[in-house]
Amino acid sequence: MFVPESQVLPMKTHLKFTLLLALIFFSNGIFASTTVSGTVRDTKGQPVPYANLILKDTYDGASADDKGNYSFTTDETGTFTLICHQVGFEEVQKPITLNGTDVKMDFVLKAIANELEVVTISAGTIEASDEKRTTVLKPLDIVTTAGGQGDIYGAVQTLPGATKVGEQEGLFVRGGTGNETKTIIDGLNVNNPFFSSVPDIASRGRFSPFLFKGTVFSTGGYSAQYGQALSSALVLETQDLPTESASTLAFSSVGIGAGHNHLWADKNMSAGFDFNYTNLAPYYTLVKQKDNYIRMPQFDGASVNFRKKFGETSILKFYGYFNYGDLALKRPDIDSVNGYRSLFDLRNSDAYTNLSFRKYFGDKWRMDAAVSTAFDHNEILANTDTIRSYNALSQGKLMGTRYFLKRDQFRFGAEYQYFIDKSRFDQYNTNMYDNYISGFGEADIYLGPKFVARVGGRAENSSLLAKTNVAPRVSLAMRAGKNNQLSMAYGDFYQKPTNDILYRTTALGFEKATHYILSFQHVDDSITLRVEAYYKKYDDLVTFFPSYTNGGHGYAQGFDVFWRDKKTFKNVDYWISYTYVDSKRLYRDFPVEATPAFVSTHNANIVIKKFFPKIMTSVGFTYTYSSGRPYYNPNNPVYLGDKTYDYHVINLNASYLTKIAGAFTVIVVSVTNVPGFNNVYGYRYSYDGARRESIAPQSKRTFFIGMFMSFGTDRRKDVINNTN
Repeated sequence: MFVPESQVLPMKTHLKFTLLLALIFFSNGIFASTTVSGTVRDTKGQPVPYANLILKDTYDGASADDKGNYSFTTDETGTFTLICHQVGFEEVQKPITLNGTDVKMDFVLKAIANELEVVTISAGTIEASDEKRTTVLKPLDIVTTAGGQGDIYGAVQTLPGATKVGEQEGLFVRGGTGNETKTIIDGLNVNNPFFSSVPDIASRGRFSPFLFKGTVFSTGGYSAQYGQALSSALVLETQDLPTESASTLAFSSVGIGAGHNHLWADKNMSAGFDFNYTNLAPYYTLVKQKDNYIRMPQFDGASVNFRKKFGETSILKFYGYFNYGDLALKRPDIDSVNGYRSLFDLRNSDAYTNLSFRKYFGDKWRMDAAVSTAFDHNEILANTDTIRSYNALSQGKLMGTRYFLKRDQFRFGAEYQYFIDKSRFDQYNTNMYDNYISGFGEADIYLGPKFVARVGGRAENSSLLAKTNVAPRVSLAMRAGKNNQLSMAYGDFYQKPTNDILYRTTALGFEKATHYILSFQHVDDSITLRVEAYYKKYDDLVTFFPSYTNGGHGYAQGFDVFWRDKKTFKNVDYWISYTYVDSKRLYRDFPVEATPAFVSTHNANIVIKKFFPKIMTSVGFTYTYSSGRPYYNPNNPVYLGDKTYDYHVINLNASYLTKIAGAFTVIVVSVTNVPGFNNVYGYRYSYDGARRESIAPQSKRTFFIGMFMSFGTDRRKDVINNTN
């Protein structure tokens, strides 16, 4: 199903783009949190400044201040282990029970000789967590990012490394195409993370950010656990148990939705469901669209979830999703001189399931197992041509982790995928099948607390290509003073050619990219600064002429800067990102090496979020800039020698918290491209080069208003605490 970028989209996965939605659609305890606080002192009773505290196997924790005091909030429930460590002291672990009641826990650390602050792997990964060094966008970050419209991918586009591409779905990272970035949920690749698209209009992601604990965005040099992504990996882990039962209702300018999550009394099992219906006819009647819709977009969606804990060492999680939608539009045909409009009629159904299991065996072993299934079916009528496509992916993955000493660990595992793709164009049928098998191993080795190396590799085999590859990967990191770190990464990454190429021939090999990354970062409890330089070399890219071969090549090089500050200004969280990209390729139908049309040399974002406790209102501001992108002009002898104007957009959103009929209620308003900039993504020319038309957003601005009701506890106080 297609959902245009220029509209406000369906309820569960598509309307949750503000803080208010977080409170409602998923009562997973995001705001029903426990505050853990205390002091850290040495055996002489003196404060231990800046000690690190972390809940084992979570992202939650904090650093003590200069007086040894610490405090953090967590959404977890049950019995956990709280770890306290600091350079020069022995690590201390204590059991802690989390049930919504604030906990005070003090630590006494014993000094040891020559212990330095521990270093962590970080090159190629956006960071914000002092312990995990990976999570930068949690669900609240995503839904409160103005212009992101509650979409994971929309929010990630404000981070360094990503380029704004409005006419195609996907994450375009550091000179890579959209299909070179893969989405991974609980360790498994997602085959269709975006809704089916209409040509020249980007679709958005299918999944709500509130399904996940956090968003790990790797812009390169990522772990050997993952494959089939030349440029980037977006790694997502689903939520565990909610903290309470809750029901929700939603009403907005584009549809309705409802859901319920039930937590059993012993708090070790939960189940839930939700559904939504969206019809854009009323909205499109008020806000004129660029194209002429003859059947307005409308769609239905539903999902179910189940989570079960077995003691404190194991958890089983299931998530299932189904969506159906249809639309039809007509647009001018640039090759027609008499005003003919071409028809595009789309019906889509999509389903996805994921079952995962995690278990700890004492302190030395961990096992992760997951299986998933997915199918996607499109029926397209393009003028008089009928196109039917069906693809399905079944996969499974098993990984073991062995822990050594205090921090060393070795991960190893295997992955299997069975892929089916069937296409029918009028009377012509094409079928493809692939058995993909991979194995991987990776070790984190601490050569002293100041230096760590990650060494690993991955082997992959595709029956469709009848080819095997072996990809080595290495990352190194060194502590460079307090809260500072230097990192580097190297690795080979392989990916199968895209399906549109494999339909024509399978006599090809894997495409290849080699990553070289060098980065510096500073992270403390309020500031994140990250500067990273990269070079990416492409080999064996598919070219079309004179025949289909792996004769292409290319490169991408540049640097990223990321600055985030959550403490300097009261109730304000802001970040600034900048990416410089120099990239050229010889691939597909390119006659010469050239900068692809999806690459912007300069990309910058300013994101600001402010909460006003007295009026219970949150506001967000986002400014995005991209320099002009190349486009093909048949009248210019230089291939891709022309460039569009620079891209500018300013987005605003606001949300108000109140109570209606006893229900905790939030009211949301959002506007994109407030000044009404005339942005253009590119141009299309007629076959004779005499006429051209712009490829642009469907409307200058988009508007949204909604009301979301949660039948449960009034959580306004939790919202205030969460924003401070």
